[in-house]
Amino acid sequence: MAVDSCNGAGSIGAPRLLEALGVELIPLNVTPDGLFPRGAEPVPENLGALCAAVREHGCDVGFAQDMDADRLAIVSEHGEAIGEEYTLVLAARYALGHARGPVVANLSTTSALDAVAAGFACPVYRSKIGEANVTAEMVRHHAVIGGEGNGGVIYPQINFARDSLVGMALVLHLLTETRRTISELMAELPRSYMLKQKMVCRSDRIRAVLHLVRKEYAQWPMDLRDGVKVTMPDGWFLVRGSNTEPIIRLVAEAQDEERARRMIDDVRSRVATCLEA
Repeated sequence: MAVDSCNGAGSIGAPRLLEALGVELIPLNVTPDGLFPRGAEPVPENLGALCAAVREHGCDVGFAQDMDADRLAIVSEHGEAIGEEYTLVLAARYALGHARGPVVANLSTTSALDAVAAGFACPVYRSKIGEANVTAEMVRHHAVIGGEGNGGVIYPQINFARDSLVGMALVLHLLTETRRTISELMAELPRSYMLKQKMVCRSDRIRAVLHLVRKEYAQWPMDLRDGVKVTMPDGWFLVRGSNTEPIIRLVAEAQDEERARRMIDDVRSRVATCLEA
């Protein structure tokens, strides 16, 4: 297998863990010198070198960490990044197979997690976005596993923090136990497509934007704990203000790319009208 630690905090720990687990390792960017060779986020567009290494060396899987090693993304045996949303989904499949119980994830995490949990007759509880919010709900519900769809896995048997090393171990155990490839495991999940976008928005305009979204989509069920999450029969979207930047974030998930794009384009156009007013 291959691992790309981005010359960050996981550069020493990740190779040591993986070698201790008995894998034949192809290491990339494991010099912890702070000279980051790619974008910070472990999203598909930043994982070209890892995808190429997986194909070149015939690896079973590739792992990509972010700089502080709390997020993990996965590359399939075909050298294709599956999207950081599915790290928690695969980790949960393994964890629930060994100890059934509640799962916690934030409001923007893929609904594929709900499908996996349902297969084990386990509930999923949603929290506001942010590691602290997720862990608080995990403690409250005595969760078996939890995390965020950005590649953050929280496994209470080890610690109450997003931990890419824990994510790697859980996914490797899943591959070994099921004797399936990443692609085969992904094929068993319900099909969905997620889009994430952002729009520049002054902090003093966020309240008006959220009010507009509530008004424009009032016929659909909503979750107002963290921005506005609207659930429709064939998908959902979330609009929320950033806590750290003068932007609003838009996330949409649907059964196919076309529907997800229509959904996010529709809400984006309505928000743009509000911002221009």
